[in-house]
Amino acid sequence: MSSVRLEAVRNDNVDITLQPASWDIWDKKYRLKTKKGEPVDASIDDTYKRVARALADAEPSIEKQKYWYERFLWALRRGAIPAGRITSNAGALEHKPATSTINCTVSGTIPDSMDGILDKVHEAGLTLKAGCGIGYEFSTLRPKGAFVAGAGAYTSGPMSFMDIYDKMCFTVSSAGGRRGAQMGTFDVSHPDVKDFIKAKREDGRLRQFNLSLLITDEFMHAVEADTDWPLVFPVNRKEQDEVDFTDASQVIWREWPGAENYVTRDDGLVACKIYGHVRARHLWDMIMVSTYDYAEPGFILIDRVNEMNNNWWCENIRATNPCGEQPLPPYGACLLGSINLTTFVRDAFTDKARFDWDEYREVVRVFTRMLDNVVEVNGLPLQKQREEILHKRRHGMGFLGLGSTVTMLRMKYGEQESCIFTEAVAREMALAGWEMGLALAEEKGPAPIMDEDFTVTAAMLRLRPEMATDGYQVGDTIKGRVLHAKYSRYMQRVASVAPELVEKLAEKGARFTHHSSIAPTGTISLSLANNASNGIEPSFAHHYSRNVIREGKKSKEKVEVYSYELLAYRDLVNADAMPYAQDDKAKLPDYFVAADDITPKAHVDIQAAAQIWVDSSISKTANVPTDYAYDDFKDIYRYAHSKGLKGCTTFRFNPAAFQGVLVKESDLENTTYRFELEDGSVVEVKGNEQIEYDGELHTAANLFDALKEGYYGKF
Repeated sequence: MSSVRLEAVRNDNVDITLQPASWDIWDKKYRLKTKKGEPVDASIDDTYKRVARALADAEPSIEKQKYWYERFLWALRRGAIPAGRITSNAGALEHKPATSTINCTVSGTIPDSMDGILDKVHEAGLTLKAGCGIGYEFSTLRPKGAFVAGAGAYTSGPMSFMDIYDKMCFTVSSAGGRRGAQMGTFDVSHPDVKDFIKAKREDGRLRQFNLSLLITDEFMHAVEADTDWPLVFPVNRKEQDEVDFTDASQVIWREWPGAENYVTRDDGLVACKIYGHVRARHLWDMIMVSTYDYAEPGFILIDRVNEMNNNWWCENIRATNPCGEQPLPPYGACLLGSINLTTFVRDAFTDKARFDWDEYREVVRVFTRMLDNVVEVNGLPLQKQREEILHKRRHGMGFLGLGSTVTMLRMKYGEQESCIFTEAVAREMALAGWEMGLALAEEKGPAPIMDEDFTVTAAMLRLRPEMATDGYQVGDTIKGRVLHAKYSRYMQRVASVAPELVEKLAEKGARFTHHSSIAPTGTISLSLANNASNGIEPSFAHHYSRNVIREGKKSKEKVEVYSYELLAYRDLVNADAMPYAQDDKAKLPDYFVAADDITPKAHVDIQAAAQIWVDSSISKTANVPTDYAYDDFKDIYRYAHSKGLKGCTTFRFNPAAFQGVLVKESDLENTTYRFELEDGSVVEVKGNEQIEYDGELHTAANLFDALKEGYYGKF
């Protein structure tokens, strides 16, 4: 690390110096530099000034630009942190002209044709080049072994095409120092679902993807009832003479994205050929064993996603951004920002510890306007992406540092008091955000979709029977703002605590269709928040290592980090305090818990408390120790379903499978890696030991992982 002045993050109680890892990540990922690598941002505050200026310049007058620059800068200094693409690229056009301020997008629906598949590869490459991650649904592709009439051959199936997208992502160098990020979703009823579940068991395969299953309520009911589960795919119109549509053993009727080439009924349902059956619980066991061993696939409750979608009448969501907190329609964009909750803690670690709700609400209000302005400078590479974001103006504000904050307030993460606090944080963010959504609509106009006329359909009345009660009939015309404010299940929930606000939104429309989502905030938390806990998570550990990619290094580099709450406690209370200390003088209070100390149930309880007031979704990982019993683990997704979540993921450190980003020293110490030398001899080394190989020093764990996964020397 170069010799530079360390800055401090201001807390009313203490100035906590940025740890070297935090400074380093800001310097590498978010600090603006010239093409020659010379810093433009002299300090983190200069980064804030650049972002504030770029977003204030989206205001319509010089007077407003000046005023909102000062307000935006105040909010940034008080804990508002725009997502990584905004922080690195806003105001950077002189030095990075082809970059976007949007973190991620979702692909257009991938057609079941070679032209369609390759066209979406091309679009994805352009998107990744602009610095955006991307999500896709691959269950729109016919199963392995299915006959392709046009080619006179049998298809290799969706998994083989996913390999093409994976290699493309690794090859395309994304802008702003970001590695490519992708999410692949897959329907649990697709005939190749078993191959999807097992895909990452192969070393080095699909490593540029997060993988998640689209789980339906129907499948969950089948698991509960222990019945057979049909594996299906739509019948192409060219093949309709080969199927008896009156035979329920051959065909079932389901909703399907991109139905134009398939046999479809008058009610819009698509004919799906039954390729076979599997016991639902057998498939469920496969899913849970895989996520226990390999941390994937994730779990997206797609029926609940669509039921609770604010744009329920005009979107059929089948994919998410790479981290899962933004379920999006085709070409939808993931515009994110998070508020650092630790900045609102007063008198931390004392019996007077409290949260400054007034300042928090004001930061939410200002930050809402700031994120809305990002729409104007989106920089998305595809016309369809730009049209989608301008039409609906959705964004996802969330928070980070929840785990650190509850610790500073002397609560235990996952216990009832912390769940009540979590719900309050999410609720106050929602109310302040929608108040600004109304104010911005009155000042600047609502999102175009709000003023659009929509024709009432039978499907709308089926999904929202209260519309018929209110007198609507098929063929009537209704404004988007009414469908959004009055008939969205989420906005109905907001109306339970703020009825007058929602009535005004139905009358005038909102500036945006979605306001909130909670992202994982990994490098954002570590850098700009001095390693406050990620998103809605507890701290991974209070002293651990992070594996980071270094340009020019042949394996990942291990970097030592401390949790923000530990740094604060050492500064405010006890300079000698450390986790796992044996000396009473150095021990931490019992409310200092970390991810492995928390049961999967408690992880879900926290997520469920926030989800009530989050209109999009939440990226949440239930971490469990390596030795956590499978019997205690296997029902975590069923519990998540019962608590009303939209999705969930888990992580258990498994050295036999892969090396994670975050690693505890105890796990490395307890793991032995075996290296076979050219002469056939074997060397056994503990994971935290240093090895000199090929002219560089590596930790044994990182070297083993790089060689096994096939990325050694490719960064």
